[in-house]
Amino acid sequence: MTPIKRIDCGARMSDAVIHNGIVYLSGQVGAEGESIEAQTRAVLASIDALLAKAGTDKTRLLTAQIWLADMADFAGMNPVWEAWVSAGNCPTRATGESRLAAPGYKVEVIVTAALP
Repeated sequence: MTPIKRIDCGARMSDAVIHNGIVYLSGQVGAEGESIEAQTRAVLASIDALLAKAGTDKTRLLTAQIWLADMADFAGMNPVWEAWVSAGNCPTRATGESRLAAPGYKVEVIVTAALP
C-alpha cells in the first residue's frame, strides 16, 4: 500500500497531503480585509512554505486553482502571481469567482505539485 503523508493535520483538514509523489495543498488565504495584492502575496508565501515542508517548490507546480471573491480583483491579483510564478515552469491554471469562507477574504489559491 502506498503511504499517505499529511502535513499539519488538524481536526478539520491537513494543510498538505502527499501521495504517489504528488503534493496536494489546501486552499490558502491571506489576512481578511487586506488588499488583493497583499492577500495574494501572503497566499503565495504560504504556498512556498508548505511546498518546502513537503520537500518541493513552485518550479514543480502542476495545477493551480485561483478563487476570487470578485472578478474585478483579477487585474490586481494577476501581476502578483506573474511576479511569483517560476518562468518556464508555469502550472495549468483556472481562475473563477466564488464566495469565500469569510467576507474579508478576496483570494484563495489551491495548488498541486510534484515531488523531485
